Parts: sequence; C-alpha cells; structure tokens
Amino acid sequence: MAAVAAGAAVGLQLIGAAAATLLAAVLVAAVLGRRRRSAARVPLVEGKPAPEDGCAVGDGAGAAGDGGTDIIIVGAGVAGSALAYTLGKDGRRVHVIERDLTEPDRIVGELLQPGGYLKLIELGLEDCVEEIDAQRVLGYALFKDGRNTKLAYPLEKFHSDVAGRSFHNGRFIQRMRQKAASLPNVQLEQGTVTSLLEENGTVKGVQYKTKSGEELKAFAPLTIVCDGCFSNLRRALCSPKVDVPSCFVGLVLENCQLPHPNHGHVILANPSPILFYPISSTEVRCLVDVPGQKVPSIASGEMVNYLKTVVAPQIPPEIYDSFIAAIDKGSIRTMPNRSMPAAPHPTPGALLMGDAFNMRHPLTGGGMTVALSDIVVLRNLLKPLRNLHDASSLCKYLESFYTLRKPVASTINTLAGALYKVFSASPDQARNEMRQACFDYLSLGGVFSNGPIALLSGLNPRPLSLVAHFFAVAIYGVGRLMLPLPSPKRMWIGARLISGACGIILPIIKAEGVRQMFFPATVPAYYRAAPAAE
Repeated sequence: MAAVAAGAAVGLQLIGAAAATLLAAVLVAAVLGRRRRSAARVPLVEGKPAPEDGCAVGDGAGAAGDGGTDIIIVGAGVAGSALAYTLGKDGRRVHVIERDLTEPDRIVGELLQPGGYLKLIELGLEDCVEEIDAQRVLGYALFKDGRNTKLAYPLEKFHSDVAGRSFHNGRFIQRMRQKAASLPNVQLEQGTVTSLLEENGTVKGVQYKTKSGEELKAFAPLTIVCDGCFSNLRRALCSPKVDVPSCFVGLVLENCQLPHPNHGHVILANPSPILFYPISSTEVRCLVDVPGQKVPSIASGEMVNYLKTVVAPQIPPEIYDSFIAAIDKGSIRTMPNRSMPAAPHPTPGALLMGDAFNMRHPLTGGGMTVALSDIVVLRNLLKPLRNLHDASSLCKYLESFYTLRKPVASTINTLAGALYKVFSASPDQARNEMRQACFDYLSLGGVFSNGPIALLSGLNPRPLSLVAHFFAVAIYGVGRLMLPLPSPKRMWIGARLISGACGIILPIIKAEGVRQMFFPATVPAYYRAAPAAE
C-alpha cells in the first residue's frame, strides 16, 4: 500500500507540474501577444517608410558586365519563381537560372495550406492556382482503428475564397514561372549553376553551364540560392544537418471518391501515417510513409506485396478498391522525406531560401507556406533599399531575415516533426497512449481542434500556442490513464508519456533556436535598420 501511495503521489506531482507548465505557457503567450501587438506598431526600419510603389533602383545598381542585374536567383521552383516575380514587381532586375524549365513531375509540394494561400494573395500570385484544375481543401479527416473525425480549417473570419489548395506541383510551378517571366525586368534562363563566384569572402555571382553546354558567369550584388532539397550550393552558405526520418511511396488513385470531399485524409496506420488528398478533379494523391531510409524494392515486387499485405488492410473501405487498382497500374514512385533546421552562415552577397535552406517532414504540407512567408519577409526588408552594392552592410542588415522568419517557420517546422512522431506507431505503450490521446483530443472539437488546425494550416503559427496544445494533449493522455482509478502501472505509463512528450518536442525546439523562436524581439538583428542610402 505504501508503494501504491508513493506512486500515486509521484503521479499527481507530475500532473501538477505539467498543468502548471501549461498555465505558465498560456500566461506568457498572453503577455508576449500583447507585446508583439505593441511592437507591430513600431516600424522595423528607422527613418522614412518604404515607398508604397516599390523600390526605385538607383543608377548603376547592376553589376558591370552583366547588363545591369540586381539579383541572381538560382532555381525556379516554388520559392525561386515566387521570389523572382515579387522582386521583379518591386523594380529589381532579376536573372533566374534554373536547371530544367520543363514542367516538374513530383509527388510532394502538392498541398498549399490556407496560410500559404494568404501569402500567395499578399504576393499577387493567387491566380497561379487557377486554370490548373486545383482543388479547394477545407480541412482534414483523421482515421484511426475504424473511427474517424473531421477537422475543418477555422476560416470563418476570412474571405470565402480563402482555403487550402491541392494540385499537380508541376502545373503550379509552371504558372508561377510564366508569371515571373511576364515581367520585362525578369530574365528566366535554363542552365546549371556549378559554383558561386567569391572574392575576398563576398559572393559576386555564379558560374553556370547553359543548356547548350557553354560555360558562363553572371554577376549581381545579391545572389539568392533556391535550388531545392538537392542543393549543391548550400554547404557554402549554411551548416546542413539533413535527417531522413522516412520515405514517401506515392500513388495516384483515379476517379476515387474520398469519404470526406475537399479534405485531406490522414490514416494513423501502422507503422506510420498514410495520406490521401485530391490533386485534380479526377485524381487523388496517396502517400504512404515508410519509416527509415530504405523502402521495399519496386523492381522485385517487394513493394507491391508490402502495399497489398501491410498497407491495404488499413485503408478505409470506401477507397480500398481504388487503392488496389492504383497498385496494379504500377506507377509507384518514392521520395525521401528530409528534415533540415535552418543554420545559416551569413555571407556577404548571398542568401539561402526554400528547401535549400530549411526543410521539415512533409506530413503537414507546410513547406510552401514557409517559403512564401519567407519571401514576404525578405521583400519587406529589401523594399527600402536603393542600392545593394555594399555587401557587408547588406549582409549585416539581412541577418534580421533569419530572426523575423523564425516564429512562423519554426512553428510549422516543429509541428511537422512532432506530429510525425506522435502519429507514428511505436512498441512503447506510452507513445501509443500519446497517439491515442492526440486523436481523442482533436475529436473533442471546438478549441481543442481549432487551435491545432489553425497551427497546421498556417493561419495562426504561434510557437507558444503550439507548445500549449502539445502539452495539453500530453496532460489529456495522463488524465485518461488516471480514470476511473489510477494504478501504479498507469501512473508509470503517464510519467513516461510526459517524459516522452518532452523528448519529442524539446530537441526540435532546441534545433530551431529557443530565443529566436519564442523571444525574437530580444535578438539585436530584429531591430536592425536598413543601410543608409548612398
């Protein structure tokens, strides 16, 4: 009895500590929210406000010998194309060099969250989801052990056009490339950038090989590298720590009716999640997550066997036949899922963006939202600058980019990594209790689903809100274990659940940077003023 009493006391202490932590997080969120609203009224850049009609580039702003280019952009994917259009619209002379200008064919980058769509509107690119048979996405449906719950995006306060969009990635990118190339001051060229051109530690431009094989050099005061997840230039500009937690196996289901139209579907399967979402009016993308870096062989038939014997029995019956038909059709593709925290080396004359700079598990579809949000931040920083030629001053000023992007990017990154671990099955009973608690917590509806879905959708990407909801799920899981009566075994599992929750989220937050993520206003670069105009 004494042992039971002692165990109960320890369990209650853990619950009390967790509850206190949650309450403190909520209070801090309220205080910092008020401070942030006050700080938002103070302009970042001292002196005159940025001109509303964009940036007027001074005479001689281009580099000698390159026809007057202000900015070179390496890569014309989602980030590169959107950035080229944005900077070109602001009056910059932009030279975009892309390895392959034919339409990409990928199995990821097909779901744009509502928060990303709002950024698309802010950049004037919302028409890029038109005429590509894009589908409106209004939320998610979550499936587990025969049960399901529907989670709607909290869109009540937004215009009726605001929603998620899903589409063929290549069609979307081609639309953005066309939009960028329509500007007379944007040059879009096919070529492979082989290296950055440096002089005394300052990047002056790039060396590249044209489509015809000719070796050329291009110069500009600022080079922005957006060459994607396979970037061969990032090592010069950051400390890449790329993790590959899993791989996606991609299928396309044709003429398939999802149980919940206009919703993404997440199956909490064993060993890890399965995703379904429409990418056109007649096609549904299926992504089967396979943990680790090795997937079953497609050539040997091992993959087909795995999909039919391990995955198919866990598929909702409404789409089972379409899933089997897609397997039999044979168009099975795979892609590693990469995660890489942003760890930049501030370099005069150069900047990293997009997947070349920062990646997260694609489970939550947050990559394009982060990229578009980053572009908005960079555009606002560059607008007041007339001359980009003082590389040292510009580099110091643009360090504020890495701080200003953090709250949004880190929230989406942390949620993606944490949710992937929570949604994956585990031999650890405490982890499985956390998984069940997450499903039940979201199923409660109201604030319990609206808060997490607002985070996932990018509509309210606040770090403290993320932490509050994450630990609320953990406390909810412990509470379930204590009912109807606690036992030493249940209390032990509850203690491990709390410990496991900390073990999931805290390393991700540490990698993102605690200070930059939660207290960006305490970082000196947050207030860094633009270099004085010459």
